[in-house]
Amino acid sequence: MKFRPVIHLIGWTLVVLGCAMTACMAVAWSAEDGPVAVRALAVGCASAFVPGVLMMACTRGHEEIGRREGFAVVVLGWLGAAIVGAVPFKAAGVISTWPAAIFETMSGFTTTGASVLADPSVLPKSLLLWRATTQFLGGMGVLVLVVAILPLVGTSGMQLFRAEMPGPTKDRLTPRIAGTAKRLWGVYVGFAFAETVLLRWAGMSWFEAICHTFTTVSTGGFSTRAGSIGEFQSPLIEWTVIAFMFLGGANFALHYRALARRELAYHRDSEFKLYTLVVIVAILLVSEVIGFTSGGLAPLDTLRKAAFAVVSVLTTTGFTTEDFDRWPALARIVLFGLMFLGGCAGSTAGSMKIARVLIVLRMLGREIYRWLQPDAVVSIKVDKEAVEAPVLLNVALFVVLYLLVFAAGTAVMAVHFGDDWVSSMSAVAACLGNIGPGLGAVGPVQTYAPIPGWAQLWLAFLMLLGRLELFTVLVLLLPSCWRR
Repeated sequence: MKFRPVIHLIGWTLVVLGCAMTACMAVAWSAEDGPVAVRALAVGCASAFVPGVLMMACTRGHEEIGRREGFAVVVLGWLGAAIVGAVPFKAAGVISTWPAAIFETMSGFTTTGASVLADPSVLPKSLLLWRATTQFLGGMGVLVLVVAILPLVGTSGMQLFRAEMPGPTKDRLTPRIAGTAKRLWGVYVGFAFAETVLLRWAGMSWFEAICHTFTTVSTGGFSTRAGSIGEFQSPLIEWTVIAFMFLGGANFALHYRALARRELAYHRDSEFKLYTLVVIVAILLVSEVIGFTSGGLAPLDTLRKAAFAVVSVLTTTGFTTEDFDRWPALARIVLFGLMFLGGCAGSTAGSMKIARVLIVLRMLGREIYRWLQPDAVVSIKVDKEAVEAPVLLNVALFVVLYLLVFAAGTAVMAVHFGDDWVSSMSAVAACLGNIGPGLGAVGPVQTYAPIPGWAQLWLAFLMLLGRLELFTVLVLLLPSCWRR
């Protein structure tokens, strides 16, 4: 492995974070948050800029990176971002321990949305903005942002793009990967602008509209209020958030083609059609279940509550409008199952991705057909294109590995939760799938604060595994990856 370009690009990543913290520090001054918030963000800026600039200065010079270097930059960059991003929370004293602060920041950058804060509204505005900014940067990927703004990365940026962007397929919109990253970020920022205006029109303040936009288009789920979106008591706000969560869970390449090229390809995309079908069926099922048991709740209100919970969980956003842990068992089972699906490949969502589910279903159909016709040669096709055997193997191995990591993670969390298997399983599913709230002790109205430090760090590691899709992280555990 060539360490020089790895260190250089991690330095660039820290500088990007330092610039974001500087903007939040400006908010601290203008909003009169007080000296504590200003000082905490100043310390955070220093912790990002000083090592970042030193790393860049000591490793100047262009050098191409390969696959191993790309994996190292992404994983180590994410770890560095989580540690540096935790500094303002710890320096301000709003989070008392380092494991909890790292948990909160890793939850931000991985767009998980799990939190140790019982009431975020008590935080200064600048720290609330920094908390939301971690999710906005993490949504499309800090490192894809680096590729977009750094011409010096050149063709080697493909290794970062492959290592960071979620999903079994990578859509290249332009011949150069930097151009692709810029266009994806363009759509991402465009959605953010549109949602901010709509949320302000729906009744939010400009500040809360910006914070919730950052955490919606990124499918992150951090809110400025203890009661999340439900605290606003506004159906218009809820439907707006539902719409943008759904868009955030779809492939951004489809959005780019629709917005920039006027090419509506949604109806031709098998993954998007399955994604939409899952959303509709789950909403109808959950609304029927909670409507049957809720008594006098109006049908439209029942539909809205079900739609919000289903889209929030499926897109791994994690916003809530009420405590769905108190819903009937069948509704909770549906939501728990959605935690393992996630959004589309090429979206900001986490979990296994609809694309993999689609391929696995077609592989299952092929094997069932072979029981009837053993000599038949049947290829797996997605959107009329045959899926190559290495991709099929990768998808199958990913699903198996994901379930194995889920089982191992649950066993570890059982050390803390004991016989409460619902809490153990949902905490792991929520963190590994980058969802946030789970069931039981980590339900929508609970926090992860009571969990001990070692367990918080374990769940933070699972967030990283899930966000970078397992293989990117696990490959660095191989000694051969680090040899020159």
